[in-house]
Amino acid sequence: MVRTYEEALEWIHGRLRLGIKPGLKRMEWFMEKLGHPERRIRAIHIAGTNGKGSTVSYLRHILQAAGYSVGTFTSPYVEQFNERISVNGKPIGDKEIVKLVQVIKPLAEELEQTELGAPTEFEVITAMMLYYFGKKNIQDVVLIEAGLGGRLDSTNIIYPILSIITNIGYDHMNILGETLDKIAFEKAGIIKSGVPLITGAEQPEAWTVISEKAASLKAKTYRLGEDFFIVRHVPITDGERFSLETPFSQYPDLKITMFGAHQVQNAALAVMAAEYLRMCYSLLIEKEHIYEGLEKAKWIGRFERISNKPLIIIDGAHNEEGIHSLVDTVRSHYPDKDIHVLFAALADKPLDKMIPPLAEIAETITFTSFDFPRAASAEQLAELCDHPNKATTDDWKGWMKETKKQKRSDALFLITGSLYFIAEVRKFLKK
Repeated sequence: MVRTYEEALEWIHGRLRLGIKPGLKRMEWFMEKLGHPERRIRAIHIAGTNGKGSTVSYLRHILQAAGYSVGTFTSPYVEQFNERISVNGKPIGDKEIVKLVQVIKPLAEELEQTELGAPTEFEVITAMMLYYFGKKNIQDVVLIEAGLGGRLDSTNIIYPILSIITNIGYDHMNILGETLDKIAFEKAGIIKSGVPLITGAEQPEAWTVISEKAASLKAKTYRLGEDFFIVRHVPITDGERFSLETPFSQYPDLKITMFGAHQVQNAALAVMAAEYLRMCYSLLIEKEHIYEGLEKAKWIGRFERISNKPLIIIDGAHNEEGIHSLVDTVRSHYPDKDIHVLFAALADKPLDKMIPPLAEIAETITFTSFDFPRAASAEQLAELCDHPNKATTDDWKGWMKETKKQKRSDALFLITGSLYFIAEVRKFLKK
């Protein structure tokens, strides 16, 4: 019997050894044993290559501003494991984690003895979340972020009231496929019969797959740039300002405090989702709730300013699209700064495509590694870069300490790469 929080986490994380096992058979078994808690959840399902967490944050803050209680399921966590299951942005307590494990662990052990085999870490966490929001703490709305892909993801056991696909890009290609249409096919797997879809998918080959899937399931689609539109976007000192036109209303001069054109797109998806909930589910969401929610929304570890003197920004740009969005944001907001980059990443990422864009904006670029099984070495990363001012270090904490001593007003110290690395950096800087 698990009795402490530490024991609970040890059991959960111990299941990482089982790897990734796509498919829903084990989740169907779990839900049957638990009395189908997923059927009692008013869920919104969010998939996509990037922007899922930010879109969740925008929509959560809008709904909270309107007075609703909102559950969220997100990954990975940055500060503590409990973040993954939160209520109104507050992670559930250690005791609640223990109680959930006490329910799920015996079932996982029973499942392991069947022909379906042992459930993975993500499957048991998903089961914990569905049991929590379906049986123990029912919310007005629950925003559920897909873990990997969509079609065979554990979260796809739900039947939501609305689906959102943020965008399509190259990530997890060893599992999802090496072309945009194959990746889009996996993401489009969250689309359900008659359940509307809101999407920011831009590429024609991705959109073709998504639109055909939606049409086959009679799922009404709202596509950014086609059915609702961003107009007059301008970067401002503390974020972005833009106007939005939807089929239902117009929103002049919206403001967000997250940086980048990609965050404007994520915010637009959240507004469209809120509009749909207001029009089709009679949720009492007024315009002022949308303005207030967007401005309050934050997502840690994403272009987050940690220090002003010196200027230090951390960003979990962990794939090719994330790097390009980061570079564009730096150029639009800090065109006159000397950029000094610290970069660490996982070895299974498309590093040859991620490093050159960073090198283009960098005055200096330093590569490092961190304590994680799949982390690339500093030397591996440096070999992919021909920047004249490149360096390697095995002591990123020492690099950070030296950086904190800098007084130059013309410098921006940009720490980026794996979200697991950013979590470590953020923890160190906060201490």
